[in-house]
Amino acid sequence: MRVKLKRTRVPATEMIDRRRVLAVTLAFALLAAPFATEAQQTGSVPRVGYLAVSPPGSQAEPGLDAFRQGLRELGYVEGQNIIIEVRWVDEKVERLPDVAAELVRRRPSVIVSQGNAVVAALKQATQTIPIVAAVFGNPLGSGLVASLARPGGNITGLSTATEEMNAKWLQLLKETVPSLSRVAVLWVPGRHRAHRQRIEGAAQTLGVTAQFLEVGGRDEVTRAFAALTRGRNGALIVVPDNVTVAHRRLIVDLAAKNRLPGMYPFPAFVVDGGLMSYGANTTDMVRRSATYVDKILKGAKPADLPVEQPTKFWLVINLKTAKALGLTIPPSVLQRADEVIQ
Repeated sequence: MRVKLKRTRVPATEMIDRRRVLAVTLAFALLAAPFATEAQQTGSVPRVGYLAVSPPGSQAEPGLDAFRQGLRELGYVEGQNIIIEVRWVDEKVERLPDVAAELVRRRPSVIVSQGNAVVAALKQATQTIPIVAAVFGNPLGSGLVASLARPGGNITGLSTATEEMNAKWLQLLKETVPSLSRVAVLWVPGRHRAHRQRIEGAAQTLGVTAQFLEVGGRDEVTRAFAALTRGRNGALIVVPDNVTVAHRRLIVDLAAKNRLPGMYPFPAFVVDGGLMSYGANTTDMVRRSATYVDKILKGAKPADLPVEQPTKFWLVINLKTAKALGLTIPPSVLQRADEVIQ
């Protein structure tokens, strides 16, 4: 038996309307496709900001490589299950607030930073995005955290505890240069009064006169060296700060030019030609900061993550620089070195 199908004629105007609807729907689908793909690629992938200060031309700093290594050790693969947005500020440290604000506007899941000035700029830009300070000094005294055990707020990380090293810096210089009677100290006064007090106390104990010279930029560093050479200082101490880090190559070069043995806060100064450094291993600290990022991405709050204190301090000596200065490092100092640069 045959069944006759009834044909229904669709009016021409309705057919045109249907075609228009189909065309518009297809157009929207095509426009939305790239956004859907991007959402699939980045929607579930955490975005981590990284902000640091470095000398001009040094954007491949060991710290960033160490941070990436730390992430790899925890199973993160950049571009697959994590995205890192890197921002650098060179010697123009006054740009920090603007760069920090721009990074915050990107809305990363967490931001990793180095140095108190960087942390302070980020804190001003956001009270909600977690901030991991891979390297910062005296976080409690500077008001960046409420306590070391329970930081509170949105900031935690690893402390260098450099304020505890002040007396040791001067003691090591005195052992290396027994005739030392005057030492110049480069510092940024607004953030390091505790450093000054401790260095002054150590200088008095060791019978050394300390001349404090304020630095805040390249021109001030140059003027400071002119002043310290007129003061007939026999050695140099550089207090850690984003300003001195940004100008570390200039400082090391001027110290060499004026034949001044220097004590520096971080090994990077010694790698660039400084005589010696004593303090926490900052490269390792930045690597370990990845563990804080991992915990935060898994739901931990910065307020509940204790600030890590260093358990070991590294003495790094540049023997090539010592030779250029005509110095023989005493065995009592050399045997304590954790790293020697030939």
